[in-house]
Amino acid sequence: MMRAIEITQPGGPEVLQPCEREMPVAGHGQVVIKVAYAGVNRPDALQRAGSYAPPKGASDLPGLEASGEVIAVGAGVTWPAVGEKVCALLPGGGYADYVMTPAAHCLPVPSGMGLKEVACLPETFFTVWSNVFQRGGLKAGEKFLVHGGSSGIGTTAIQLANHFGARVFTTAGSDEKCQACLDLGAERAINYRDEDFVEILKAEGGADLILDMVGGSYLPRNVKALDMDGRLVQIAFLQGPKVELNFAFVMTRRLTITGSTLRPQSDLAKAQIAESLRAQVWPLLDAGKIAPVMDSEFPLEQAAEAHARMEESGHIGKIVLKVS
Repeated sequence: MMRAIEITQPGGPEVLQPCEREMPVAGHGQVVIKVAYAGVNRPDALQRAGSYAPPKGASDLPGLEASGEVIAVGAGVTWPAVGEKVCALLPGGGYADYVMTPAAHCLPVPSGMGLKEVACLPETFFTVWSNVFQRGGLKAGEKFLVHGGSSGIGTTAIQLANHFGARVFTTAGSDEKCQACLDLGAERAINYRDEDFVEILKAEGGADLILDMVGGSYLPRNVKALDMDGRLVQIAFLQGPKVELNFAFVMTRRLTITGSTLRPQSDLAKAQIAESLRAQVWPLLDAGKIAPVMDSEFPLEQAAEAHARMEESGHIGKIVLKVS
């Protein structure tokens, strides 16, 4: 048996409660990891609230990324080996002493980085890389706007886009958060409480690419902020999934609106993202050219407090649970 944090019923952070569960077993192509740290992410909170169900066959425990030591491997696994330290994208189950995941979703620990930091990499780096660079096609010299620049997604997107030569614009909700975004390489950080990102981007000629997780009223505003042939990639909708939009503007400006969610994608699709990250992004982490931005750490038993911290939106960067 192992310790875990389960969702006792849909609701607020208080529904996260300690429990005991059976240890997972590695099947074909899978590994079991003794969890050192687990990342805390918005999808965990959505699952806790009852609006983001786990895919078929996935653990009902929250937690989509973790770091730790591989303690068991299934048939067909050539890497990682037992005893290897890794971080991994998870189908669920990270809020526990042990977790099972496909071996192909594991990545090595970058040079000079501890298990606390690497626990923050998979969910945000898989999301940003696949949506900004693979789906969004961001290129050097293009104008890129990411909303929520001080979030885990935002801090990752700013660093990667800046490294690959884009002009980075971002929104955040305080002067402190805006300064953090500027320190990471953003050209312009817009305090959305005081300024209109639409007018600022239009003055620059419009964004070539926007990454948005707000949704709701931001959708028509994003469309107005895009340049001709601009692209909007939607990865969440904190303000809601439904809005009225005048598609004449989309058509006349030849805009592209797309989006994705990471968790429901196939194991193969996630493995392909992992392979691309290992080849193109992990060398940057090894060299210290980019790094996760850390906010706070909570013990596993205080998962509810970690969720409350995240939902208060006062954090800058990533929140983690210390498991072992």
